[in-house]
Amino acid sequence: MTKKFLTLVFGLWTLSLAAQSVTEQYIADWHEVAQSEMLEFGIPASITLAQGILESGSGQSKLAKEANNHFGIKCHLDWEGEKVYHDDDEDDECFRKYDQAEDSFRDHSKFLKERSRYAKLFELKSHDYKSWAKGLKKAGYATNPKYADLLIDLIERHKLHKYDVRAALKTNPPKEVPDPADLLVQESANKVDFVIARKGDTFESLAEYFNKRTEDLLEYNELRYDAKIEPGQIIYLQPKRRRAARENRYYTFVKGDDLYEISQRFAVRLEKIYQRNNIPVGETPKPGTRLELR
Repeated sequence: MTKKFLTLVFGLWTLSLAAQSVTEQYIADWHEVAQSEMLEFGIPASITLAQGILESGSGQSKLAKEANNHFGIKCHLDWEGEKVYHDDDEDDECFRKYDQAEDSFRDHSKFLKERSRYAKLFELKSHDYKSWAKGLKKAGYATNPKYADLLIDLIERHKLHKYDVRAALKTNPPKEVPDPADLLVQESANKVDFVIARKGDTFESLAEYFNKRTEDLLEYNELRYDAKIEPGQIIYLQPKRRRAARENRYYTFVKGDDLYEISQRFAVRLEKIYQRNNIPVGETPKPGTRLELR
């Protein structure tokens, strides 16, 4: 491997990290505004954020910097505000200019809400980001044939769907749940998304919040169809992995431990723990047994 090639790889890696950092900062700066727009207009916060990231280059585009326009909204006949001109689908097209970037977010919400071609989107659930992304493309929001896929990829890569849940729970908390903000998507050391269940949560309600099937959540958590959720229980939103993270390669079994709880704690499939340690299914290891988790 040549020095020139290594330098190129390192440069590309550095650029990738820099782009990631810019995007994370954009999310930190604008997630509250996106949630506020969701509460007032019903547009998923994840969709607003993903569109902002994509359309404005995470706030770094010329249009975003010069005109505070984060969504590439063109002037159209009804625009009476300031204007700027940039090349887009055609040369020297007219785009809206805003005093503040927040005005761009509000105009984006009104733009979708007030135009009939987007009306069907508002019949969708506000946490169904996949249907919203596909609906935007179908309604002609963008010309890129992969526009929906790009939005969905951004949402899932940056876990933007958690902002949909936070916003939705502010207005429609499950019964008997004292603090709806507690239902936050977290990531295990093994890079698997999970939530901590609260009193009143069910697999059906969690499946609805996160736009997943109930049977998939049960499968991810290796539970039967009739399983009940207990407050404080780890509920994975993705499949657990075949092995633990490197720092959790081994675990020493102590009295009172349960293999299923260990599999949940380290996000490792229970069947793989049995197989890797040659333990018959259903048998409990003796205290002091060193378990191999990867």
